[in-house]
Amino acid sequence: MRDLDLKKTIELLNSIMEFELAGVVRYTHYSLMVTGPNRIPIVQFLKAQATESLLHAQQAGEIITGLDDGHPSLRIAPIEESHQHSIKDILAESLGHENKALNLYKALLEVVEGGSVYLEEFARTMISNEEMHTLELRKMLRDFS
Repeated sequence: MRDLDLKKTIELLNSIMEFELAGVVRYTHYSLMVTGPNRIPIVQFLKAQATESLLHAQQAGEIITGLDDGHPSLRIAPIEESHQHSIKDILAESLGHENKALNLYKALLEVVEGGSVYLEEFARTMISNEEMHTLELRKMLRDFS
């Protein structure tokens, strides 16, 4: 096993936490903007995504505070407002968000691999979750292509 790069690990976990907190705001906003005959199941899906993003942010924060010198960020990642609120636009933006989250967790895995089995498993679990979300969003977008 190699030594864990604590500084880089904490930086990435803070980036993840900030991004997941932005996801809470993003998905909450999207859930409020959905209209049309498919509104109810899509709103339920988006609200569940917001709840899950909060859980992921809390998990990252708990890990940060468990590491030496770990201090969770008070920031939220920037959120762009496209002002495009069709269901297709919301789902496409959601897919983009999930892909960025996936890349953050993959970067975390690269940093912690060989340094912490727990953090490796956390990163892998989150990668699995984000990959599942991207698959779901791709399926939801199929009818729009």
